[in-house]
Amino acid sequence: MRTEICDRLGIGFPIFAFSHCRDVVAAVSKAGGFGVLGAVAFSPGQLETELDWIDDHVGDKPYGVDIIVPAKYVGIESGGLTRREVDDLIPAEHRAFVEDLLARYEVEALPPSGDGGAVGDAGVPGSRGGSGDDLMGFSHQSGQALLEVVWAHPKVRLVANALGPAPDYLVSAAHERDILVAGLVGTPVHAERQQLAGVDLIIAQGSEAGGHTGEIGTMVLVPQVVDAVAPTPVLAAGGIADGRQVAAALALGAQGVWCGSVWLTTEEAETHPVVKEKFLAATSSDTLRSRAKTGKPARQLRSAWTDEWEDPDHPDPLAMPLQMILVGQAEARIARAASSSGPAGDGARKLVNYFVGQAVGQMNEQKSAAQVVFDLVDGYVDAAQRLGATVTE
Repeated sequence: MRTEICDRLGIGFPIFAFSHCRDVVAAVSKAGGFGVLGAVAFSPGQLETELDWIDDHVGDKPYGVDIIVPAKYVGIESGGLTRREVDDLIPAEHRAFVEDLLARYEVEALPPSGDGGAVGDAGVPGSRGGSGDDLMGFSHQSGQALLEVVWAHPKVRLVANALGPAPDYLVSAAHERDILVAGLVGTPVHAERQQLAGVDLIIAQGSEAGGHTGEIGTMVLVPQVVDAVAPTPVLAAGGIADGRQVAAALALGAQGVWCGSVWLTTEEAETHPVVKEKFLAATSSDTLRSRAKTGKPARQLRSAWTDEWEDPDHPDPLAMPLQMILVGQAEARIARAASSSGPAGDGARKLVNYFVGQAVGQMNEQKSAAQVVFDLVDGYVDAAQRLGATVTE
């Protein structure tokens, strides 16, 4: 199962684990894979704390960091918008809809914080603990601030960027530090643009994947991307949850796999308990691509929340990052209320959801992250042996 990318990064298996949970990142790297921390939800100070923790728990193993600097977003002309500027752009109609939605599902308000405001905006990049003049996440300036933290941690061996070609400042700074740069793509054209930007690794992410995806399935996308960017190595992403799919990815020409959803039901994952229960019970038909969470199409678990935003009688989601700011505190309220026992949390439990891919239909048992790595490897070996037995001279 060892490929060229394993040698370049000094890892045992070409299994890349994208996760917002530092425990998962460390566990996968220690098990021989390559953990990648999704950093977009952190402020620079929070990211420093997370990377310091991973450094202390990963031993001598390498890991990566994933940021998002999209090619298109509201405010790109000025390098990004402040929280106050974003607030001013959100229509009153959308604010009223969100408040009505929360009222109809009887979602309780958040308790006041110590500074006189409401506790919330969980998961909204750039908004935690900041003033109205702070730059929002998902911008070139906020991306640079996170990267300055990343560069100070020598165990980071890869930085990944999504939603557009890697910025030139990211590529040049990473290469100066002997760090590989990866770009996530959903079409062969996107892959060629990433290659022209100078990335070292292309992640071909099919529509089956969780989070922001395109419309082309993994089985079709991966060989097209492999051919388009050769000899740049490619990882396959989307719909990969067992060793048979790892074997298929390598058969298509990929040098490894990039997995995200499969870690959401692990013992280490910080997934909301109600959402984790939904994942374990879900089928592959229980996901959809929706703009309801971020403003860009992202595959997630279908819930009352996505149904409400899909209703043609309701407002359309806003562009990124406006949608994220609009719904940030609402999602924090929903997550908190969904944890309440009894009828008080019923409405919130109908609404609560999270990003997840179609592989959720295979995620029906909670395991440790390390066990998932070992199962992927064992399943790959079995599949490769079966395939080898079909080859005749």
